[in-house]
Amino acid sequence: MTQRPDDREVLRRGELTVLGRIRSASNATFLCESTLDEHTVHCVYKPVAGEQPLWDFPDGTLAGRELGAYLVSKQLGWNIVPYTIIRHGPAGPGMLQLWVDQPGDTPDSDPGPELDLVDLVPADRLPPGYLPVLRAYDYAGEPVSLVHADDIRLRRMAVFDVLINNADRKGGHVLRSLSGDVYGVDHGVCLHVEDKLRTVLWGWAGKPLDDSTVNKVGCLVDALADSLGDALAEHITSAEIAALRLRARGLLDNPVMPSPDRHRPIPWPAF
Repeated sequence: MTQRPDDREVLRRGELTVLGRIRSASNATFLCESTLDEHTVHCVYKPVAGEQPLWDFPDGTLAGRELGAYLVSKQLGWNIVPYTIIRHGPAGPGMLQLWVDQPGDTPDSDPGPELDLVDLVPADRLPPGYLPVLRAYDYAGEPVSLVHADDIRLRRMAVFDVLINNADRKGGHVLRSLSGDVYGVDHGVCLHVEDKLRTVLWGWAGKPLDDSTVNKVGCLVDALADSLGDALAEHITSAEIAALRLRARGLLDNPVMPSPDRHRPIPWPAF
């Protein structure tokens, strides 16, 4: 009996077919299926040719930053970023990432919890198990609070975002899978040398890191001087790798989550 190929192998070697374009994305982004030996997986495909120029990120580097974020996530062992590769697709080389099926994606699936991991609630009703981020007004002028779950998986994601200097952690970039895992996606604007951290995950600002997290960050520093640094060098500059190492060492020297500054600490829109 032939063994079913692993989803990662199907993504690496399968024949890619575009199913549709994801219109909500700012860069050309496609939902695809990859098929190998009659086995199919869904994936996100972002061709380099479809990247929109940005004033603060060099052209044609977003796919490499997506892969760089996956490599950092893999080294940390937190399973934050879905399996990601760069390969040739229908519109040329680009980033491919395994699709995350979420509750409610299909009519017959469980819609999941009432609140998302990151959500808006009435300003005076902080739900149990959630942390407040900020207060604002909705489109009807009613006061609301931006909140996120007090969840270890999100806390690790917040640390991860500090390390990769994520400039775009929106609520919609935090996904809960059907299996209950929590993933972060859309890491094209990260790993810059300048401080660009923008995130909705500020609920732990000023809180100390636990020993397990500090140990993981220490291992990341060691890996950056070895195989991880070599792998990242294929996609980002030596200055960007050095800045990543400096951010990691900064957390080791002062193991406390940073607090937001006044320079747009939350991406807009927030979802």
